[in-house]
Amino acid sequence: MASRPGILTDWPWKPLGSFKYLLLAPWVVHSSYSVLVKDKSERDISTFLIFPFLLWRMLHNQIWITLSRYRTAKGNARIVDKGIEFDQVDRERDWDDQILFNGLLYYLASYTLSGASRIPLWRTDGVVMAILLHAGPVEFLYYWLHRALHHHFLYSRYHSHHHSSIVTEPITSVIHPFAEHILYFLLFAIPKLTLVFTKTASVGAMLGYVTYIDFMNNMGHCNFEVVPKWLFDIFPPLKYLMYTSSFHSLHHTQFRTNYSLFMPLYDYIYGTTDKASDKLHESALKQEEEIPNVVHLTHLTTPESIYHLRLGFAYLASKPYTSKWYLCLMWPVTTWSMILTWVYGRTFIVEGNRFDKLKLQTWAIPKYSLQYFMQSQKVAINTMIEEAILDADRKGIKVLSLGLRNQGEDLNIYGGLYVSRHPKLKVRVVDGSSLVVAVVLNSIPKGTTQVLLRGKLTKIAYALAYTLCQQGVQVAALYEDDYVRLKKSFNSSETNLAFTKSSTQTTWLVGDGLTEEEQLKAPKGTLFIPYTQFPPRKYRKDCFYHCTPAMLAPCSVENIHSCEDWLPRRIMSAWRIAGIVHSLEGWTEHECGHTMHNIDNVWHSTLQHGFQPLPVPINE
Repeated sequence: MASRPGILTDWPWKPLGSFKYLLLAPWVVHSSYSVLVKDKSERDISTFLIFPFLLWRMLHNQIWITLSRYRTAKGNARIVDKGIEFDQVDRERDWDDQILFNGLLYYLASYTLSGASRIPLWRTDGVVMAILLHAGPVEFLYYWLHRALHHHFLYSRYHSHHHSSIVTEPITSVIHPFAEHILYFLLFAIPKLTLVFTKTASVGAMLGYVTYIDFMNNMGHCNFEVVPKWLFDIFPPLKYLMYTSSFHSLHHTQFRTNYSLFMPLYDYIYGTTDKASDKLHESALKQEEEIPNVVHLTHLTTPESIYHLRLGFAYLASKPYTSKWYLCLMWPVTTWSMILTWVYGRTFIVEGNRFDKLKLQTWAIPKYSLQYFMQSQKVAINTMIEEAILDADRKGIKVLSLGLRNQGEDLNIYGGLYVSRHPKLKVRVVDGSSLVVAVVLNSIPKGTTQVLLRGKLTKIAYALAYTLCQQGVQVAALYEDDYVRLKKSFNSSETNLAFTKSSTQTTWLVGDGLTEEEQLKAPKGTLFIPYTQFPPRKYRKDCFYHCTPAMLAPCSVENIHSCEDWLPRRIMSAWRIAGIVHSLEGWTEHECGHTMHNIDNVWHSTLQHGFQPLPVPINE
């Protein structure tokens, strides 16, 4: 929002929310009817193509978003070495409004203007005319319009909304108040209307011109340099005809230079070119891929989870993961992404963060949660994890933490398999078990005298049971088999371990395998505290469910603008935090296999570095 919002700031369909797309329905239905039902002589292919073209524009923009976020996470050719936060994602969530706005006006023009409908697929004279009109009037008028928008009166009421994003993403290019978009549409309509009125319009000219605008807009707002230097060395005058990502980035950091649209010519003519333009272009291209200190290795969860990644849909990624019905409509894209991950078959970078002097990255293995339960996939999964660890070791990364199902007793002995295979590893492998135990222990309400432990017995479950018994808290097992296994794991006789069938405990520590039937046995008001990476399904409305082991990240952790799976904003899983703390403390040993750090030491170190425990959802 601008600092002093003026009239026509909000889009007129803002109250409609996601239902705004219904505004296109009558036009789409009518244009489809004219092609599918009417006689060949009455068909209007050009109007019918408007809707597919709008879909192409959305896909085109999304490709740039994904590419930009991937490249900025890697760090090579990065321009501004800063991150973005959730407020920018929220501000830029409605980037599709301008596509909807343009689509409505395209349909209106097609049905009302002579020469705007039933146009041919191609006319060379119209294409040449569009190029000349853009290079001349459009670029010239935009330059002066842009300078006018930087006058304090218009800037404070309109254009400051766009400049709220210092570090730009491709979709930043279209984040303007509604009034600005009206002006931009009129400006870019000059070539299109000229073609219509001179009867030289064609589908190729119209679609090609708008695609060119989208391409240059997206490229110019990427926070990594796209245009190679050799291009200007081969043809020096090109620097006046085509801007670069770094050229426009200076406009967002300096505000009073580099006003041009896509052609810097007018900045050179009127003396508003930033003197650092060439230098920044060269330095950005020399920026090498960033080597992090800590890597968190995760994986995909469901086929739809690809959209919730930071590389997917920006707004979905900024919210805790929940299943969305409309994603089912995207099954062709989902299927294509599954095939791509299967063919690509390599770990990819998802996110990059900064914490004090530490450089952090999140890598993902292209495997889904379901595959971790398939015996036939275990070798392939272990190979990918091992390759990621060895890659981290070659790059000089200090710590690699294993997230989600990338560590388990059946899969890889909680990561110990890789250490035993490669005893000379310099990268420290961390399964985060000690911090997870500490987080769960400190989530148990004070004064609790007994808990029920239910779920798959893992390294963490055994540690929880032993520590609680040592603290004088009775730990009950719901099944005799679990009780026997827990008892055998203790070195001495433990009187605080019990086997019960009554389920009277109001604090349950739960892991994988908790069923609906078991939850129904819990007393009203029971607090379920997970000790596993995946949250239990909630069957009880009269009980309380804590989130999976996690903590609130300090404010000094930068570039957090996506949620970690189902966790709320700026909440990190304990497994991910464990790797960060391991590096900050300079611990030199691995934490994997059946070994664990001292739980109290890990907890106090984590608190000292600014991570905060989450409130427990329970009535006092």
